[in-house]
Amino acid sequence: MSNLSPLRAQSQPGLPTPPRGDTIAQYATYAEAQRAVDYLSDNHFPVQAVTIVGVDLQMVERVTGRLTYSRVAVAGLFSGAWFGLFVGLLILLFGTAEGASLFAAMLIGAAFGGLFGLISYAFTGGRRDFTSTSQIVAGEYRVLCLTEQAGPARQLLNKLADEGGPRSQPARPVTNVPPAPQSYPQSYPQQPPYPQQPPQGQPWGQPWGQPPVSPPPQPGQPGQYGQPGQFGQPGQPGQYGQPAPQEQPPPPVSGPTYSEMIDRKKAEEREAAEREAAEKHRRQQTEREATEQHATQEQPQATQPQPIQHDPEQ
Repeated sequence: MSNLSPLRAQSQPGLPTPPRGDTIAQYATYAEAQRAVDYLSDNHFPVQAVTIVGVDLQMVERVTGRLTYSRVAVAGLFSGAWFGLFVGLLILLFGTAEGASLFAAMLIGAAFGGLFGLISYAFTGGRRDFTSTSQIVAGEYRVLCLTEQAGPARQLLNKLADEGGPRSQPARPVTNVPPAPQSYPQSYPQQPPYPQQPPQGQPWGQPWGQPPVSPPPQPGQPGQYGQPGQFGQPGQPGQYGQPAPQEQPPPPVSGPTYSEMIDRKKAEEREAAEREAAEKHRRQQTEREATEQHATQEQPQATQPQPIQHDPEQ
């Protein structure tokens, strides 16, 4: 298997690789680039170090005419006639047919070719009623050469331009498209431009264009005449040498904790159960006493002697 690998590598087509070398000339058409490379070859330059690279590739489809049933039929007749001629020649060379069979094969091929052309055009439904040819065209053709041989190649191409041949075009500048300006909503007010330096007497770190704001007096510092002794409570002017009153902290919020609430709930349930048991015991005691009293009242009536009744007939 290892002996077959070199043969397989030789039969495998070359993989696409990017071109290498320096750009020695630029032309607008492929014919000019082809003539430049041909001139290098005529002057015994090693052209195997030269590469033609097409830049800005475009697919161009040129419309050649309108497509109708008559043009389709004529094109089908000619293509069928050529195929019939080929088949007739094979029969005439390798068979026993006569020369008339050649014309018969051409007629049959032309008839079938025209018929197939009309049927295929009818199936298109008129969506492509024109004929065209497609071609890949580059916007610019660059001639590249290896770095170590780029100097002599440029000299030869300059000599070709002096002799009236195609002249290399200058490199096209890269146009940078500026970004589109962003449109902001009209509702956003625009900030006025700030001066480069703050006004005289304006401290750094404060918005320019606003009056300076004096810091509020701190607790424990003496007040000034005409200013309140406590920040945020205007009215009474401070006295010199008297500290501003300090706010008293709010009293802490006190209340039962969660465990105390649980213990209190259990105690209330226990007291309710004890009251219910005592009430039930009291009802049972009352019913028992009532039952004993009723039995005591019925017992004397059962022990009294019954009077003897005498029959008068006896």
